[in-house]
Order: sequence, then C-alpha cells, then structure tokens
Amino acid sequence: MSTGKRGRPRNLETQQAILQAAYDLLFEIGFADITVEKIAERAGVSKATIYKWWPGKAAVVMDGYLSAASQRLPVPDTGNAFEDLLAHATNLTRFLVSGEGRVITQLIGESQTDPGVADAYRSRYVQPRRKETRQIIDRGIQRGELRQDVNPDLFIDLLYGPIFYRLTMTGEHLDDTFVKDIVTLAFQGIGQPRPSKAT
Repeated sequence: MSTGKRGRPRNLETQQAILQAAYDLLFEIGFADITVEKIAERAGVSKATIYKWWPGKAAVVMDGYLSAASQRLPVPDTGNAFEDLLAHATNLTRFLVSGEGRVITQLIGESQTDPGVADAYRSRYVQPRRKETRQIIDRGIQRGELRQDVNPDLFIDLLYGPIFYRLTMTGEHLDDTFVKDIVTLAFQGIGQPRPSKAT
C-alpha cells in the first residue's frame, strides 16, 4: 500500500508537471483566468492531487513561476560583500524587466485584492529574496567587511525599495547603472569605515 510520502520519484514528477502547467498557463491566459481545474487538466492530474501539496491557486502558480525563474537568480558568493550585493541586485533587476519578470507586477496587482495571492507572493517570493540578501550580509559581517551593528532588514529595504518603486509606481527606467548607484549608496551605510590617512 502506498504511503503517499512526499519526495518519492513519482510524486516529484507529478509535482513538476503541476508546476509546469501552472507556469505555462500564467503566460498563456494570465493569473486572473487560471483556475485549479485548468492546472489539473493541463497537468493530467486531479484537483485533489494539487490540493494535497498546495493550499490553492495562488500558491501553486507562484511556485510554478519561481521554479522556472530560480535558475536565473543564483546567489553570488565572490568573497566580497559589495560585489555579491551588486550582482544579486543586478540579476534580480534584469529579471524583473524581462518579459518573464514582468509577471511579478501582475501578481503584485492581484495581491492588493486577493489575500491568498498576497500571502503567496510574500512567503514564496519576497521572503526568499530577503533571506538570500541576509546571507550575503551575514557573510560580510563575518569577514569584517560590514559593521557589526548593521540592521539587515532596514538595509534590504533601502536597497530593493527603490527598484520596486520604479517597477510598480513611477515606471522609470531600470538598468545596471541605476542598480549600481543604489547599491553604492546603500552600502555606504553598512560598510566598515575606511581608516583615515595620517596627516
């Protein structure tokens, strides 16, 4: 008798089929028109199978989107905190302005009226990105590059807030130069002060 234990090869294959179906539908018909029924039909599974692993449409669509996008957002570890933060912010911004990344603005819009989307967006997209940045900051502190009293959460807000503000509010251009300026400015508040030269 099958135990249905998560992690078995057949389960992993089924989950991947569901995620791929959700991802494909997101670009074909948009988030608003996706239903669990449509995902199940595309993946060749029952609705009950989807609900076994996900609480609802928003969660499975978000996971499908992030599963496909994760390879484009590696966490850098060059041994230098500034370079790692710059690479992380640059990779994220390039992704956000791509055709694939623009789906994020659609999900942010949906999250304003759908609590399920808001929860999935925060828990499955925002928090993992913040965790990645926190890892970079922690490594920088351990290496002595960054101040010991750094407030990581405030720094992350200062770093990524302007990027998402332009993305969702002003519509102004987002490019590598803008990202470097933001990272440089934000980094000034957390980097170890350089010793002054003797006069």
